[in-house]
Amino acid sequence: MKVGFLHSLIRKDEKFLLDEFNKRPDVDLVMIDDRKLTFNLGKEKFDYDVLVERSINHSRALHALILFESNGITCVNTAHVALTCGDKLLTSRALATHHVPQPEVRIAFTEESALDCIEKMGFPVVIKPAVGSWGRLLAKINDRDAAEALLEHKSILGSYHHSIFYIQKYIEKNKRDIRSFVVGDECIAAIYRESEHWITNTARGGKAVNCRVTDEIADISIQAAKAVGGGVVAIDLFETDKGLLVNEVNYTMEFKNSITTTGVNIPAKIVDYVITRGKGGK
Repeated sequence: MKVGFLHSLIRKDEKFLLDEFNKRPDVDLVMIDDRKLTFNLGKEKFDYDVLVERSINHSRALHALILFESNGITCVNTAHVALTCGDKLLTSRALATHHVPQPEVRIAFTEESALDCIEKMGFPVVIKPAVGSWGRLLAKINDRDAAEALLEHKSILGSYHHSIFYIQKYIEKNKRDIRSFVVGDECIAAIYRESEHWITNTARGGKAVNCRVTDEIADISIQAAKAVGGGVVAIDLFETDKGLLVNEVNYTMEFKNSITTTGVNIPAKIVDYVITRGKGGK
C-alpha cells in the first residue's frame, strides 16, 4: 500500500506516526513536504492509496486536501473535516445542526452588534478568532469596559482573524477540561488538561492527566466527530452540572503528551485506521 504523508515540520507527533508506519511491512510511505508541494491543475497524477494529513498550516492543509481529493485520493482527514474543524464558526454550526451540546455561541460582524450580543449573554464571555489554534488570541471578557476595549482593538487590527466576532459563553472549568481522542467510530482515550489558568491547552502549560473514558465521554465525543465528518479528531469537552459540552473539535490532533498518560498506543490506532481507509474501509 502506498501512503502519502503530508507534513510541515516533523514534530514528536509525526515521529510517533512515522515510527508506526515503518513497522508495517506492507506500507510504502512517501513523504510530502507542504513547503515544497506544487500542483499543476488538471494535469496531476497521483497513485497514493491513501494520504494522511499532518500539516501545521491550516490553509496549506485544507487546499492540499481539496486538490488531492479532486484527483481521487482518499485523505485522512478529508477536506470537509479540515474545513469544518479549521473554522470555529463552522464547527459550532455543525454541532448545532446535529444537536450536540455546546456552550452558547453568538456571532457578530460589527463592534456594536458584538457588544449587544455580549450584554445579552451576560459576563463573562470568551472571544476567539474563528480560525486559530493552541489557545492563541483567546480573550476572557469580564465587564463592559473590557468588552469595548477588546472589540475596538480587534476592529482596528483589521485582519481576517479579527473581522468576525465569535463569542462563546464562559464555562467555569474548575481548573481542568477533557480532551478525548476519536479514531473512526471509537473514542480510544481521553485526558484531563489541568491548569491554574483558565486556558488549559497543553501548548499553554496545561498538565495532561489520564481520564477514564466513560460512556458519557465516548458518546458525546463520537457524536461530535460524526457531526464534523468523522475520521481522526480530538474533542475538547467541558464538565458542567448539566453534563458535558463540546468546546472544540481538532482535525490535526496532537497526542504526544497522551500516549504514556493514557497507556493507549494512539499512533498505532491512527495508522490502523489510515490503512483501513486505504483499503476502502471506513
